[in-house]
Amino acid sequence: MKPRYLKMLEKLSTKPPVGDSDWSVYLLRCVDGTLYTGITNNVDARLLKHNAGRGAAYTRTRRPVELLYREDSMTRSQALVREAQIKRLPRDKKERLALGD
Repeated sequence: MKPRYLKMLEKLSTKPPVGDSDWSVYLLRCVDGTLYTGITNNVDARLLKHNAGRGAAYTRTRRPVELLYREDSMTRSQALVREAQIKRLPRDKKERLALGD
């Protein structure tokens, strides 16, 4: 992840939450076994989009995808920060997160 992006996320994480708390972070397993992390304000609709090929470019050629994990009730800023934290985790820690460890 680029240092400039990390600095922006650090600033976001220190600000008090503002806005609706209807955002979620989610973790998907693609058909090829890779993991994808994203944010949305409607996980069920986003999962349908991913599986229809209208989601992220990364998942379009790796369908079907299955939902492994989600964290709900965040503001958009909190979801962006948490997404960045999860994306920086090594694969084994992402797998353990999905299992609830």
